[in-house]
Amino acid sequence: MPSSDWRSPAAYGHAQSIPAAGFAWEYLRRDDEYRRDFHRLKRKSRDDTEAQTAFANRWGLRFRGGPGPARRSRCAILDARASA
Repeated sequence: MPSSDWRSPAAYGHAQSIPAAGFAWEYLRRDDEYRRDFHRLKRKSRDDTEAQTAFANRWGLRFRGGPGPARRSRCAILDARASA
């Protein structure tokens, strides 16, 4: 977990210099439903491209090279802990 309080305006001084995708990620990673969906997806097979595509479509995500099993790692899937 981040050491600063994400509810504090002071924690977002950097927000004016981040790109739109970074700002969207800051918002998305705090969404409880997103986090639940992510953990459900994480429990599925890496070969379940249908589930990965549905997850990406639901949350408006784009993956470089697509979300399919040809990916080398699952780091392309956005985990709320990845930016924490």
